[in-house]
Amino acid sequence: MRIDIPFAAGLLRANDKFEILCHAAPDGDTVGCGFALCRVLQQMGKQAFVTVDDVIPACFDYLFPAVEKQSFAPEFIIAVDVATLDMLGSETHVAKYRGRIDLCIDHHASNTDYAKYTLLETEPEASAAAETLLQVFYAMGALVDPMTADCIYTGIATDTGCFRYTNTTSRTFRIAADLLDKGARLELINKRNFDTRTKTYSALEALALATLNTYFDGKCAMLDITQEMYRLSGSDESEAHPLKALPRQVEGALVGVTVKEEKDGRFRASVRTNSPVDACNICKRFGGGGHKRASGCDLPGDTIDEAKKNILESIRIELEKL
Repeated sequence: MRIDIPFAAGLLRANDKFEILCHAAPDGDTVGCGFALCRVLQQMGKQAFVTVDDVIPACFDYLFPAVEKQSFAPEFIIAVDVATLDMLGSETHVAKYRGRIDLCIDHHASNTDYAKYTLLETEPEASAAAETLLQVFYAMGALVDPMTADCIYTGIATDTGCFRYTNTTSRTFRIAADLLDKGARLELINKRNFDTRTKTYSALEALALATLNTYFDGKCAMLDITQEMYRLSGSDESEAHPLKALPRQVEGALVGVTVKEEKDGRFRASVRTNSPVDACNICKRFGGGGHKRASGCDLPGDTIDEAKKNILESIRIELEKL
């Protein structure tokens, strides 16, 4: 059932024991929302904790002090920035929550309405789920203190590429200014998310960039990320997120793709596009989705070359529409 912001605020006021789910391969929006919501609920005297079926990247560790560690049996389960159940993580983890999620707060047009209640503001209404969550806080009359502002600002800044992507709107800038007035730490958040790279990430980036190739007369750029690269660089999956933006930066590229080998041998594509190519259309053919300019999907194929061949065929179809 689709609901509005006042209805969502009422659900949060009416319940007391919450589990908050973030998606696997966590980014700033899902963890920013998760920790912001957890903090607000705890400050209201309710019990809440955050669950992530993955390693949270170290760049977000400044968010951890925002919440208290609590252990209890939850009675109300919320997913934040999670478009589909499969985004939650492993098959076992997904099965645990199937049919049990009470509320989803999201901004993906590809949301599958898997929760009992869904609050959805898609682009251009909301650049990030964090924008929508903040409106819920205001409807609840909740306190947005500096640590909560840090969380929400992190979600917005990371999902807009530090306000560079086309999902950025005038409302986004107004909200960001409001969060700075409330104490969000601009210098810290920018440094941790945009201006700092670990030595192991730098080694991983060098290995990945060595695989960069272009296709379709330069309209598509693609790179690989393999488990062997993690081993050689000393990095891990939690450090790979910034690589997703690199292929689209190649001059002339309308589509940028990273094809990543997972631990279990599966392959996953992260697709970033420039106008007018729709990234979501490319990924939908494999059961994935997301946004017009940023989407993802699992790929069929026993080898990385087979996986790449499959995603390239979907890209070819989209490019031929131009």
